[in-house]
Amino acid sequence: QVRAMVGGVDYEKSQYNRAITARRQSGSAFKPMVYLTALEHGYTPDTIVEDKPFTYDGWSPQNDDNKFHGEMPLRTALAYSLNSVAAQLAIDVGPQAIVSTAMRMGISSPLQPVPSIALGTQGVSLLELTAAYAPFANGGNGVIANVITKISTPDGKVLYENADSGPGQVVAPDKVGMMNNMLATVVDVGTGKGARLDGWQIA
Repeated sequence: QVRAMVGGVDYEKSQYNRAITARRQSGSAFKPMVYLTALEHGYTPDTIVEDKPFTYDGWSPQNDDNKFHGEMPLRTALAYSLNSVAAQLAIDVGPQAIVSTAMRMGISSPLQPVPSIALGTQGVSLLELTAAYAPFANGGNGVIANVITKISTPDGKVLYENADSGPGQVVAPDKVGMMNNMLATVVDVGTGKGARLDGWQIA
């Protein structure tokens, strides 16, 4: 259940709820879907990958720093959000496999199975992206994010009540452990260092 939501800057000026309705490119926030798919295809956090320039069907993905950093463990590539590695993983495991993973995790927007999916180029809502992250935090159980618990009349007649259910286990426990290990590295040494909080275990 969603405890808090901000759908815009000023409700009086606009009632458009961007957290639910807007479909935006998720960018690197989508990469865990790619890395989870890779783990399910035999990769491990310690698998050596190479951050290198390459071209695939005329597409040549670049890293944010316009540099390439050579060989490294998979966990390091995720920690530094390297586009080249994510793109290579998408090509290796197949974009359709990534779409399937994303749908299983909670993404409901239509996704095209193209290699650039690895870089979060397709539109999703914040609500579904948040729901897709939940299995990493709860042992691999899928959730159906909801914002309304119950609707009732003034005299107490219940018109709607949310069923507290979900799709069950959507990620194997060992893969959840690997992903959390890698996502913790993102916060420890990678692009997520600004999210560290003393005394809190964060991934």
